[in-house]
Amino acid sequence: MVASVDNSILRLEGIHRSFDDIDVLRGIDWTIEPGERWVVLGPNGSGKTTLIRIASMWLHPSAGRVTVLGRRLGQTDVRTLRRLIGFAGAAMADMLRPDLSAADIVMTAANAALEPWWHTYDDTDRDRAIAALTRVGLSDMADRRFGTLSSGERQRVLLARALSDEPGLILLDEPTAALDLAGREQLVSALADLAGDPSVPPIVLVTHHVEEIPAGFTHVLFVHDGLAMAQGPLDEVLTGETLSACFDMSLSLQRRRGRWVAWAN
Repeated sequence: MVASVDNSILRLEGIHRSFDDIDVLRGIDWTIEPGERWVVLGPNGSGKTTLIRIASMWLHPSAGRVTVLGRRLGQTDVRTLRRLIGFAGAAMADMLRPDLSAADIVMTAANAALEPWWHTYDDTDRDRAIAALTRVGLSDMADRRFGTLSSGERQRVLLARALSDEPGLILLDEPTAALDLAGREQLVSALADLAGDPSVPPIVLVTHHVEEIPAGFTHVLFVHDGLAMAQGPLDEVLTGETLSACFDMSLSLQRRRGRWVAWAN
């Protein structure tokens, strides 16, 4: 008998995670297949960030099995595997030196580093970084210092960083947090463009707000109290009833011109 081949990009099986005897994640199963674009929705404290840290192999689960790009956590060199995962989020901006240029920050993705002085980079690395910045509409800001950019521009630099080194999976942990309306819409538009590009690997966007779901995203995972409450195709699973149950509040949901909007009843 020929063994079946698992072509999934991410497979989490029975994921538990506890901190100080508090269960943050409780038996989550989740699989991402090639070409999918996922939104992870849930209230504050539901376990979304912990889940993404495990998926990015920066955190081990207390129990369960993690397989990313065909490699299992605990049986592979995570330092090498992390280079194949594009990661960005609101918290990452605070970890980067503000006097670094946008291009320098994008180049560090090649080594999953936060500082360029730890490794050697050449013109090819810089060209790749500028190409990634161009892809998110920041080609004219390659030499600008990171600390002089707006919050929205910084998040697009981090998105370019996540894209720059041909990753096999892109994980975005609340990248729209603290952005103003213009910054949010520019980032959502950039993500919609990426979602429609078949050359872009699977994307996972963590958010609290349905208004931030870009056009072209295909699936949703609801996380509530450490559990995968519901998951599947966006058009089937994202309903007012499911949203209300996840956020413990009666909510109405509507889709307008390709975007979602929710409000309290």
